[in-house]
Amino acid sequence: MKDLSFFLVLSLFSEILGTIGGFGSSVFFVPIAGFYLDFHSVLGITAIFHLSSNISKIALFRKGIDKQLLINFGVPAVLFVIFGAWLSNKFDSKVLEFSLSIFLIVLSVLFLLFRNWVVKPTKTNSLLGGGISGFVAGLVGTGGAIRGMTLAAFNMEKDAFIATSALIDFAIDLSRSGVYVYNGYVHKNDLYLIPFLFGVGFLGTYIGKKVLNYIPQQTFKTIVLFMILVIGCVSLIKIS
Repeated sequence: MKDLSFFLVLSLFSEILGTIGGFGSSVFFVPIAGFYLDFHSVLGITAIFHLSSNISKIALFRKGIDKQLLINFGVPAVLFVIFGAWLSNKFDSKVLEFSLSIFLIVLSVLFLLFRNWVVKPTKTNSLLGGGISGFVAGLVGTGGAIRGMTLAAFNMEKDAFIATSALIDFAIDLSRSGVYVYNGYVHKNDLYLIPFLFGVGFLGTYIGKKVLNYIPQQTFKTIVLFMILVIGCVSLIKIS
């Protein structure tokens, strides 16, 4: 890959912002990686990258994981991510890239316009949130924003929120990785990136955790949303 160092710096940046904003790094990493790899390869490498970053989050934010929410949200998420990952092989990559761009733009605009809108903390909503976020993650590579919005309704302590989200995301990534490998999205010539991305995942999570100790999460979340909007627009222009 050309400009490997620049790619890794951008990956680190996406991990830091994903940790701070609570959306997960894939919302940044998928469109960034799309400038270097074909979309299906991006899906495969993102799932592997996310495995490392989620292991880091579980280790660094492991206090107070909500086991009941883990079941209610995680089970439908895993089931539907497998379906979404399988379905991703049925669409042209350009269609998926376009869908991702529109998804990022619409999601960021909605979050910016309706900042006080929250999901009610019910079992039904946790099941729905898990299913939808899993399906979107499997299909276009990122569902962290939907997961974050749903989990935020349960008013968990910051560390518990990140750890619970990361554990759910770990199960999602492990499930979709198998489907992506079966679909042929993980290529031998991209495997050299894995150790680099594992290091980036841990370092980015660690830096994000340190920053969260000093700066309000809501302030960064607003910045992150604007950045998601910009990335969505740039991605849309790129494929037009």
